[in-house]
Order: sequence, then structure tokens, then C-alpha cells
Amino acid sequence: MPRGLPSDLDLLSVGHLNVDAEIRVPRLPDRDWTVPALARRMSLGGTAANIARWSAHLGVRTALSSFVGEDLPSAFLSTLRRDGVRVDDVVVRHREFTPTCWIFEDGKGGQLTIIDQGAMDSTRNEALPRRTIARSRLVHITTGDPVFQLRVARAAREAGKIVVCDPAQEIHYRWSPRGMAELLSLSEMFFGNEREFLQARSLVKARTPRDFLARVPVAVVTRGPKGVRAYTRRGTLEAPPARLRRFHRVTGAGDAFRGGFYRAWFEGEPLERCLSWGSAAAGALVEHPPGPDGRLPSRLAVRAKVPRAA
Repeated sequence: MPRGLPSDLDLLSVGHLNVDAEIRVPRLPDRDWTVPALARRMSLGGTAANIARWSAHLGVRTALSSFVGEDLPSAFLSTLRRDGVRVDDVVVRHREFTPTCWIFEDGKGGQLTIIDQGAMDSTRNEALPRRTIARSRLVHITTGDPVFQLRVARAAREAGKIVVCDPAQEIHYRWSPRGMAELLSLSEMFFGNEREFLQARSLVKARTPRDFLARVPVAVVTRGPKGVRAYTRRGTLEAPPARLRRFHRVTGAGDAFRGGFYRAWFEGEPLERCLSWGSAAAGALVEHPPGPDGRLPSRLAVRAKVPRAA
């Protein structure tokens, strides 16, 4: 592990960079039913890439580590660079496809997603981004091959870095009890929505949030219209959702939350303010989705939704 390198990066986001096929439907279909597509668009996505984009957009010095195929649109890397994300560790795997998500949304908060893992299917033997780990203050472990992600987490801890556990939707079908227990033991924080938090607790046999905190000091749980809750060993904190003037979409709101959270985290704000900044970023995305050019809502749109400090 390279040592002695300056920590000129705040955040390394490790996980998926996807092609997202976003399809608007009047309602999510039942089994053996067909519904028409009302609109569709192809866009840059992936949990790690979205978190990296939002964090960099809000002023966090951010890098992305991911594996893609030869078919990755060159415009996607240009977009990441424009937002301030360092992409030296986005590795092209030859004869592989870029991970692709088909996301169906009904415009009312309902969503159904199908993913082709492509180049992210099995990366257990790929080289680790060791130099970037050494240059970063925090390593955010999200979707990806659990074997590779655990290798990254171990390397980050050996280098004295903060590790955050955020397996997202893949906690339901890629992570084993043993793997999750080890990742939590290496982490200082867990991120997930309510269903993901319940699954994490189930995997490690934690009957209550308090039991879960015996494995990781902080659990940040997003709860949609109910806001966000942070379980800590000192107590529980909550923040309400951002006030919305209109509702457009939910895709990517959780990733936006993490970007807003990290904006406040790296500014040294207390945890409660980090939750508020996360909710503000998520709310800004729900109201103002990226336009045809892929640009994220402005920093002013996010800041306007952050409650005034007491």
C-alpha cells in the first residue's frame, strides 16, 4: 500500500457506472400484463457514479472507481469530468458490456429496475485502486462484486481511511451473511433505505437497531416521504424530507442524498446538518431532474432547501 501520499481527495466512490434506460409508464405492470411506454431516455447512471457526481458537484473532491465495457459512451466520462469527478480508476474491460439498467417509473414514486451487470459482474481478481485509496480521506463502498468490494475495504482500512458501507439494492441478492458481517466490521457508517436496513440486520442477525450498532457506529436510513433517521451509539437523530413544490421523479434521489450528506460531512458539520443537506439534495433532484444535457440541479437549488441552522 502506497503511504505518504497527500490526501488531496475527500471521497473515493467504488461501484457501478451504468447506462440507464429510464422508461416512464402509466403504472407498473402486473405479471403477464403489458403497459405502454410514455417516454424514455438514456442517461449516465450507476450508484457509485451518481454519488460521485453529486458529491463533486457540491464541492467535494471526489474520484470514481468502476469497471465498464468498450461500449461506454464517451460523453459519460466527459460529463463526470465536467462535474469535477476524477475518472482515472474507471477501467475498460475488453469484450465486456457496460452495466445497463432498465428503470421503469410510474411518476408516483413506484419503480421497477432490471440490471445487466456486464463488466461489473465478476471483478474479484481485478487490481485495486491503491493509489487513489491512499489519496482519499473516505472510501464509499457501494454496489459491485462483494469479493472485490471487501478487498477495497480491507485496503482502505490498512491505509487508515474511513470506510462507509452502502451495498444499496444489491444487499438483497449479492451479499452473504459472512460478507456483510465483514464489511460492517471494516466500516464506520452504513447507508441504506428502510428495506436495505432490514435486510442488513437480517443478514447479521441484528434483531434491533441497537444490536446493529454493535457492528457499526452509525446507520443512516433514508425513509422516503418520512425523511431520514440516523441511528448512533449516542442516540437517534431525524431530519424531515425537503419541502417539495412539485414531484417529478425519484430515480437517483438516494444517491443525491449521499452527495448532499458528504458536502456537509467534509465541511465538518454535525450529523444532523449532514442529514438535512442530504435531504435537500434529494429534494432538489425530485423537483429538478437533469435536463437533456445531463446537468444536475444547481447548488443554489440545493442550498435553498437546507433549513436554517438553529
